[in-house]
Amino acid sequence: MLTSLSKSLRVNLPKVILLLILSGLVILGAVPGYLSGGKWRWTSPPNVAALPELRSLKKDGIDLPNWQTIEKKQVQIGDHKWLYQELQDSTQTKASVLFFPQARSIDQPQVEWTDLEGSQGWKTDSYRQVQLDSITVEFHRAWTQNQTYAVMRWYAWTNGGHPAPLQWFVSDRLAQWQNRRSPWVAVSVLLPIEPLAEIEPHRTTLESLAQTVQSTLTNQVLRSNQQIWAY
Repeated sequence: MLTSLSKSLRVNLPKVILLLILSGLVILGAVPGYLSGGKWRWTSPPNVAALPELRSLKKDGIDLPNWQTIEKKQVQIGDHKWLYQELQDSTQTKASVLFFPQARSIDQPQVEWTDLEGSQGWKTDSYRQVQLDSITVEFHRAWTQNQTYAVMRWYAWTNGGHPAPLQWFVSDRLAQWQNRRSPWVAVSVLLPIEPLAEIEPHRTTLESLAQTVQSTLTNQVLRSNQQIWAY
C-alpha cells in the first residue's frame, strides 16, 4: 500500500505543484486589493484599459512594417469572428495573420486554437515551441488537400506571449496585483508552403514576421496609459 501511495504521489506531484502555484497567485492577486480597498480584488478586478484598441484591431487590423496588407476582413471561426489580414513583402512573399482580440474584461483565452483548426479542417503535425525575445510561440505544420502552411501562433499580451492560456493567467494575476490587467490577443501567422513540405526552412521568415506582429501589437494595441476600474 505504501509503495502504491508513493508511486501515486510521484505521478501527481507536478499537478500538486501547479495547484499550489495557482493558489499562491490567486492569494497574491487578492490580498493587496483587499488591504487597500476593503474588498477582495479577484471578486472585482480592474477592467481592461485597452478594450477600445482591441475593438479597433478586430475591425481594422494593424499596419505592419515592411509588409503590405493586400486584404483584410472579418471571418467566422467557430462561434466568433476573427480579423484576417493577407500580407505581402517586397520580395513578393505572401503570408497571412489571424487576430482574435479580447472583447470584454471578463474574457479569458480558452479554445481559440481548437476553433481555428476545426473551422479550417486542418490536419496538423510537427509541433514545437520556439522562443522569440519576450514571447514563446508554437511552430507547426497545417494542411488541407489544397494548401500547406507553416504556422506560428501564440496569445500576445503587453509584456510577453505564449501559446498556453495558463501563461496568460499568471501574467494577468500578477498585473492585478499592480492594479492593472493583461489584455490579450490570439495570433496565428500562416505562411503558405509547398504541399507537405518541411517547415524548418521557413522558420526564419515566420520568426521575423511573428516578432513584427508582437512589437506592433504591444506598441499600438496592448499598451494603454489609462486605468479603468470596476466598482
